[in-house]
Amino acid sequence: MSARPRCPRCERPVAHCLCALIPSLDSRTRVLILQHPSEVGHALNTARLAVLGLENAELLVGERFESQDWQRPGCRPCLLFPGERAQSLAELAERSVAEPCLLIVPDGTWRKARKLLHVNPELAALPRVVLPEGLGSRYRLRKAPAEGALSTIEAVVHALNALEAPANFDALLRPFEALIDGQIAAMGEETYRRNHGDGP
Repeated sequence: MSARPRCPRCERPVAHCLCALIPSLDSRTRVLILQHPSEVGHALNTARLAVLGLENAELLVGERFESQDWQRPGCRPCLLFPGERAQSLAELAERSVAEPCLLIVPDGTWRKARKLLHVNPELAALPRVVLPEGLGSRYRLRKAPAEGALSTIEAVVHALNALEAPANFDALLRPFEALIDGQIAAMGEETYRRNHGDGP
């Protein structure tokens, strides 16, 4: 049996193509997503959706990276990941007035992201920035491993909204939310409520 035809851009089945919902947003901040190979075939590949919706973004897949992978003329690299000396987005926004930021976002489970930093010491040594505490995820199909754990696309949106206010990047979430709604519809409302505890 042949596989269902897929959209070459969003890689969803043609009948469920998300391209009409994907915006084309420009940003002063450059976004670089480093994706663990295990995430490539994930049904909810939110990193890909983020890069498709941002003009100034790119996606690299791998486990080992070289420093030239994040060297961009005129941009200061900063890693979006917790750490002892991580600065807040507000602090980074103040420093980015003179020189735009290259926001590097690891994409994968927390365990895979930590491993990515472990095997890439130059990456781990970059200045870090963290999202504010208390953020909630709209990722209703997956139980968050910890409070404030977000999907990659949500993390990118929160970061850009903070760094480039009053510009707003919430439109990036439209295909993400449609993707989740479609998966809930496919499994059936009753099954979703039973498995994910949303509702009575």
